[in-house]
Amino acid sequence: MNKKVVAIIAVVLVIVIGGSVIYWQTHVGNRQLFDMKYSFKRAIVKLPNGEVIDGKLNSWLDFDDSDVIQVKIDGKTYLTSYVNVVLIDE
Repeated sequence: MNKKVVAIIAVVLVIVIGGSVIYWQTHVGNRQLFDMKYSFKRAIVKLPNGEVIDGKLNSWLDFDDSDVIQVKIDGKTYLTSYVNVVLIDE
């Protein structure tokens, strides 16, 4: 094989492997994040009325350039500031 063919094959492999890694990282765990995987099992949320919710974490999502976090605990969704949430990996 000549050098051009080897270079093209190498580029294609990098794209395919890179795409696979990105897909895996964004679809594994209960939090999808492009550059890393964060997985937590439990969350504690403080509500404005002082009530504290503690339970099994189904999923969570934070928003770029914001202090807002959405957590789903035992099937119920809460949207609040991250200062009101503790995520725990037991």
